[in-house]
Amino acid sequence: MDDSSILSLYAARSEQAIKETQARYGRLMQKIAYQILGSTEDAEECVSDVLLQVWRAIPPEKPAYFRAYLAALTRNAALNRYAANTAQKRGAGETAAALDELSECIPSQENIERTVEQRAVIEALERFLKKLPEKHARIFMLRYFSMLKLSDIAGELSVPENTVKSILKRTRKKLCSELKKEELI
Repeated sequence: MDDSSILSLYAARSEQAIKETQARYGRLMQKIAYQILGSTEDAEECVSDVLLQVWRAIPPEKPAYFRAYLAALTRNAALNRYAANTAQKRGAGETAAALDELSECIPSQENIERTVEQRAVIEALERFLKKLPEKHARIFMLRYFSMLKLSDIAGELSVPENTVKSILKRTRKKLCSELKKEELI
């Protein structure tokens, strides 16, 4: 079933929409959540939470890119769950390492006082990613969106892990420079 058909089911308030979403995108959502949380049980709960969130949001919301919408919701839900799970034990896991790497470039939620400022950062990041060579943008997204380990990225793209590290380091440096130019950090 295609995305527009699934969205039509949501609009009609048919519970089949959740089943179809799970069938089409469940593995993707599970993978994103697992990469962040490192626990199958937590990832499954996160996916269930996202499906409920989607049920409540559609309608009136009608995302243009349903796959990206689900991926973003899953990522955000997993990051929120991760923060709650690790409130007492900071510094463990790949997610902490990836977020720590970006912390010098991306302002924290506490430093972003208004939604407008947050949107400006998101738009600047989107513009920045469009300027990057495709391979660099993909590495950046695999690391900071999907929270993959450096070794997994290297394996997926058939490049040495040190190449991935150096591309990420240079890309973060360029991102910081871009955000400083736009006075967002």
